[in-house]
Amino acid sequence: MSLIQRRSLIAASLFLGLSGHALAQAPAAAPPAATAPAGTRFITVASTTSTQDSGLFGHILPIFKDKTGIEVRVISQGTGQALDTARRGDADVVFVHAKAQELKFVEEGFSTERRPVMYNDFVLIGPKSDPAGVAGTTDIVAALKKIQEKGAPFVSRGDKSGTHAAELNLWKAAGIDIAAQKGPWYREIGQGMGAALNTSGAMGAYVLSDRATWISFKNRGDLVISVEGDKRLFNQYGVMSVSLAKHPHVKFNDGKLFADWLTSPEGQKAIADYKIDGQQLFFPNAGQAGA
Repeated sequence: MSLIQRRSLIAASLFLGLSGHALAQAPAAAPPAATAPAGTRFITVASTTSTQDSGLFGHILPIFKDKTGIEVRVISQGTGQALDTARRGDADVVFVHAKAQELKFVEEGFSTERRPVMYNDFVLIGPKSDPAGVAGTTDIVAALKKIQEKGAPFVSRGDKSGTHAAELNLWKAAGIDIAAQKGPWYREIGQGMGAALNTSGAMGAYVLSDRATWISFKNRGDLVISVEGDKRLFNQYGVMSVSLAKHPHVKFNDGKLFADWLTSPEGQKAIADYKIDGQQLFFPNAGQAGA
């Protein structure tokens, strides 16, 4: 008799041994949680919060599923966390926006290829009162210098996300060692973009945001775009399938199908077609050299 058969007989004996009184007194069981049908074909994608919070996935994933029959289950995290999730083998694909970290992921052997998918840009959000006097300007480095000099409140995601990495690079470009020069005016929250925008609104603070999340953000209150248009605010996204050499259990073939589709003409069109109030949130650029 196999181990599974022995366990089944033990379970049946225990069930039959319960008294009728015990069964009668047992509380009614809660309805079972909804589960995917047995045999559902799916992959797990670790991705940055902006692709989820902006509504992009809600638009493109049903198109991909209709074409391939593959369901995509998203783990929405900051880029650093998403890459770590994939390093542990808990995702089949990574779709994030921090090129230096993505290239390191490939160099470490966790993927064989990084492919550009799309881009948008970052914007500096701030209160209408504009305590740093930077509203309407296009030089992000000059704006950060003014914020630091005046001690104007600034919210940092502080979560090792792609947006956080971009923010730290911008402070560095401004000649500011933020770790050494930050004060009470600089608040790190260790949370996602939506939470950072909410905190910024509550504090009357500046915050760096990806444009897609800002466009889809509903609780704007007194916040507006203060600085935009600087080429240093460019925001590129890339996709990588997790390597079988590192994690033999990953669904490499289906994951590669998803990466292939994202960078195909059909996937690129689906990305370009996603708009809110007529505004395009992401701009496809698969195959662009150097992206």
